[in-house]
Amino acid sequence: MTDPVRRLDFGRVSVFFGEKSGKYPDGNQVIVRGTDTHVAFDTPLVANRIGPELEAAELVLLGHAHEDHMAGLHRLPKAAVQVHERDLDAVRSWEGLLRHYGLSASAAAPMLEKIRREFFYLPRPDATPYRDGKAWDLGGARVRAIHMPGHTSGHSVLLVESEGVAFLGDIDLSGFGPYYGDATSSLAAFRRTLARVAELPATVWVTSHHRGVYTDREAFLKALAAFAAKLDERSEQLLAMLADGPKTLEELVAIRLIYPPGYEEVWIDDAERRTIGQHLGELIAAGRVATDGEGRFARC
Repeated sequence: MTDPVRRLDFGRVSVFFGEKSGKYPDGNQVIVRGTDTHVAFDTPLVANRIGPELEAAELVLLGHAHEDHMAGLHRLPKAAVQVHERDLDAVRSWEGLLRHYGLSASAAAPMLEKIRREFFYLPRPDATPYRDGKAWDLGGARVRAIHMPGHTSGHSVLLVESEGVAFLGDIDLSGFGPYYGDATSSLAAFRRTLARVAELPATVWVTSHHRGVYTDREAFLKALAAFAAKLDERSEQLLAMLADGPKTLEELVAIRLIYPPGYEEVWIDDAERRTIGQHLGELIAAGRVATDGEGRFARC
């Protein structure tokens, strides 16, 4: 018999915590109980350990499309599924999700096998789109989608306006820092998003992973500042990687910027390549890195 899932309640909103406060590969499940409609925000692995309260959900609102946020959709075959229009194809089919990831050809089959085995992956061709500002009146509770891209192109915060609860998704305030290593990710968009998060009209902030729930604004703002600082820290780390001479992108990927040496997963090289490439673009624009035109990058 499994242990009961730890939870916190904020009026009509319940937060069910995954393992280690939702640390990847798990996540934290939010359920909103309207008088007319029950809604689940995402469905992480912990969704598979929640009984009737999850099964009562008639609507799933995905803050974005990634395997760890869709791991309980198989439990809700009759529920309507909605996601921001820019992430829609990634929810509807494996081909769309593969484009969303931007994986190299050699990584595609292993990734599909992995997410089927570890995340119960099933596409939802019935999913429909929402846009920035979309509101759902659930009866006694009101939810609004606020488009905050960067992690993915469609990443959105789901704000329960009636309770002052903001589900931040993968603006997760973790020590790892922001992730923007997919084909639809954007470092520049993530910077703009992080400048806006503090403006959300909320008194409770819920992250998908690791941190869980903040109810103290000062603690939330401190965590947000540390999370955002990771972006510039990575730029400085990349400059340090170039300190002993020019390097190609592939040489930098082998050294690694965001993942520790020795840690292996299907997507890592592709994610490192995309992340490093975006930081190099910023540093070149700032006049701190130059390219020799033959694929090598050097500090200015």
